[in-house]
Amino acid sequence: MPIRAFSAVSTHLNHCKLLNRLIVCGLFAAILMTSRLSEASIGRLNRYEYARAAMGVRARIVVYAPDRRTAELACQRAFDRLAELEDVMSDYRPSSELMRLCAKAGGPPVKVSKDLLMVLLRAREVSKISNGAFDVTVGPLVRLWREARKTLRLPDPSKLQSSLKLVGWQKMCIDPKRSTVRLKFPGMLLDLGGIAKGYACDEALKVLKRCRISRALVEMGGDIALGDPPPGKRGWLIEIPCAPTDLRRQELSNCGVSTSGDAEQFVEIDGQRYSHIVDPRTGLGVTDRIEVTIIASDCTTSDSLATAISVLGTQKDTELLKRCYPKARIFMRKATDGG
Repeated sequence: MPIRAFSAVSTHLNHCKLLNRLIVCGLFAAILMTSRLSEASIGRLNRYEYARAAMGVRARIVVYAPDRRTAELACQRAFDRLAELEDVMSDYRPSSELMRLCAKAGGPPVKVSKDLLMVLLRAREVSKISNGAFDVTVGPLVRLWREARKTLRLPDPSKLQSSLKLVGWQKMCIDPKRSTVRLKFPGMLLDLGGIAKGYACDEALKVLKRCRISRALVEMGGDIALGDPPPGKRGWLIEIPCAPTDLRRQELSNCGVSTSGDAEQFVEIDGQRYSHIVDPRTGLGVTDRIEVTIIASDCTTSDSLATAISVLGTQKDTELLKRCYPKARIFMRKATDGG
C-alpha cells in the first residue's frame, strides 16, 4: 500500500512537472509572439510633425503614431497643455498666475497651483546650488534690460541699484505643504524665462505618453524634451554645435537638451555686447560670450542649468553644478560672431 501510494504521488508529480513545462513553454511562446507583434506594430508607426506659437516662441512636436488622427488628437492635447502653462507662467500677461502672485508682493503668503509651485521649488534648488547665478526673482532687472534693448542705452545706475535690492532667491518664501509662496518685498517680480519652457516641454511630453505615444520630441526655442527613440533608431539625432567635433551629432532619448547663449538676443551699447541673460548678482547683462548646451534627465533641469552656467561663465565655476547633477553632460565653448 505505501509503495502504491508513493507510485501514485510520483506519477502525479511527473504530471505536474510536465504541465509546468508546458505552461513555461506557452508563456515563452506568448512573450515571443508579443515581442514580434510589438516589433511589427513599431514598423507601422508613421512620423507626424506639428508646430504652433507658444510662450513667445515656435513650439514644435514630432511624434510617431499608427495614424494621423491619433497623432493629431495627442498633439492637440499637448499644445493645450502648453497654452495652459503659458497662462500660469507668462510675465507678459498681467492676468497670468505668476503676475497675480507678483502683484501681491510684500503681502501675506499666496496659494499657488501645483505647476507654479513645482517650478518655483525646482528654481530654488538650482539657485541654492549655483549660489544665486540662477534666480527667478531677477524680474526687476530683466525689465530694465528689456528697455535697454529698445533704447540702446544702459539702465540708469540708480534704478539698477534699486532693482538689485528686490532680487534674491532668499526673498521668496515657499511652503510646499500649504502650497503657498510669499514675496517678501513690494515691487518684487519673478521671471521664469530660464526654466518655464523646459518644464512646459516636459509636461507636453507627459501628455503625449498618456495618449500612448512614447516616441516623441517636444521643442521650444533652445529646449528639447525627448521621449523614446524613433522606430528602428537608438535615439533622436541631435546636433550640439558647442560640443567637440566627434560629439557634435548624438543619438539621445528620454532626456532634456537645452542650449543657451546670446546668438539671437543681445544688445550692443558703447561697443560692448550684453546678453539677454542677466546676472542676478550684478544686475548686468552677461558679457562673457559663451554658448552652453546641457543634456540632463529632464528638460526642466537642462533649461535651468544652461542659464546658470551661462551666468557662471567658466569651467571652474561649473564644477559644483557637475557634482550636484552628476548625470548631466555639459558642453561649453566661447561664442564668436560667426556662430
